[in-house]
Amino acid sequence: MRLSRRHPRYASLLIRARLARSMRDGLVVPEGLIAQGRGEAFDYLLGERTSRAARRASRAAARWLLAARRPVLSVNGNVAALASREVAALQRAIPDLGVEVNLFHRTPARARAVARELRRAGVRNVLGVRPTARIPRLPSDRAQVDARGIARADLCLIPLEDGDRAEALKRAGKRVISIDLNPLSRTSQAADVPVVDELVRALRTIAAEVRGLPPPARGGTFPRFDAAGTLAEALRTIDRRLKRAARRPRRPRRR
Repeated sequence: MRLSRRHPRYASLLIRARLARSMRDGLVVPEGLIAQGRGEAFDYLLGERTSRAARRASRAAARWLLAARRPVLSVNGNVAALASREVAALQRAIPDLGVEVNLFHRTPARARAVARELRRAGVRNVLGVRPTARIPRLPSDRAQVDARGIARADLCLIPLEDGDRAEALKRAGKRVISIDLNPLSRTSQAADVPVVDELVRALRTIAAEVRGLPPPARGGTFPRFDAAGTLAEALRTIDRRLKRAARRPRRPRRR
């Protein structure tokens, strides 16, 4: 299907087409399409742009990633399909950043497909294709991790993550940065730095912030961040936009 750049939802249609193609190629599972639709609904409510709160969170995420001793970015099928180039760009900005494949619906073939997509985009030393450790108290395939990556990380960047795993990473003593458009999700609620923004926008903003910061000493000392305040601001943004829309209902078109 050809997509017209003049279509008002061109960017959204492009993402949908990419995910559908990635599902046919075995990179994305059907459940990933549902997750994308849920996130897109929240993006509508947030105005489909990076808010001031999300930009502040992205700036904090950049500082935390630079301060971490062993930062690792966790990648699932949707992230690989939509943002492999952005993952590679962030790793170029932070050469010590580990990148690890982690899948809820895991098969060896799918893990290899995700790793192949990341390498094609320029990601170096992809971890997690053959897990060698487990996250304690997590009864799903997402407990499988790489002993060289998430298992020993002090900080995990988890885009499009499920709540069970976000909470398990916290219990395991990891610092957590999330990228999730739903400020009410357990992932956002569990994260030390919740970035409430669309995946590609968030990764690009974090990488730009990293490039603008001086490299600190890697001592594992993370600046304070008001996670609860950030989530509250995202909810206030949604509230304001809904109230504004309710005050100005659209007039029906004349037939």
